[in-house]
Amino acid sequence: MVLDTRAPAVPAVVTRRHRLRAFWLPATYSYVGLVVTVGIVLTVVSTSRATRIVLHASTNLHNLLRGHFGTLFASAFVIGSGAATVWIIVPLLACLLALAEHRLGAMRMVRTFVLGHIGATALVAAGLWVAVESQLVPNSITTVEDTGVSYGAMAVVGALIAVLPAHRRLVWAGSWLALALGGVVLWHTFTNVGHFLALCLGLGIGRLMIHRHADPVRPLSRIEAGLLAAGSLFACLMLLG
Repeated sequence: MVLDTRAPAVPAVVTRRHRLRAFWLPATYSYVGLVVTVGIVLTVVSTSRATRIVLHASTNLHNLLRGHFGTLFASAFVIGSGAATVWIIVPLLACLLALAEHRLGAMRMVRTFVLGHIGATALVAAGLWVAVESQLVPNSITTVEDTGVSYGAMAVVGALIAVLPAHRRLVWAGSWLALALGGVVLWHTFTNVGHFLALCLGLGIGRLMIHRHADPVRPLSRIEAGLLAAGSLFACLMLLG
């Protein structure tokens, strides 16, 4: 009697379900859905009302110094309206967050995004307050529109160092730091400074993840590599736009 030692074949339906379950990313889908909804609202309301909404959600000094700390949350859902935002920025952002959630997990991705968004915003606000009090910048800067996802997204970009092979981590960190610093040198805006700070926070989070999980990193699949490329394009647009 000959025993059949071959492993039983896995039905194609089961394999397909497993792949679909692997890319069930509730945090990414929920966040992107809310961002799109806010963008649509800003598109359909009048220009004056849209401006009031954006200013109300802005994390500028005028709002923060008056205790409107809810803007730290609301500002992350306001990235503007228009075709460029809907058809280019949001899909690229979704790719970045999808890769991070898929490889790092929903909670790590959310914590990284929130820390980058709030941390960089707070640091920038503190620097602006000192600059305004020292009369190094005009007081009008306290009421500028300041919303968007770029701080949180740059932190996620930095944290993705944890999903890369060891021999690519230095190149990843060095390239993004150089690009972010280049934006600061070229444009001298507080937003560029915020991008740099958020990236540093994300890189720090990524290094902590690497130290806590010493297991070898699984290579990126083709889909994951595509998501990484799209997410990198998004980050470049944020840093250079």
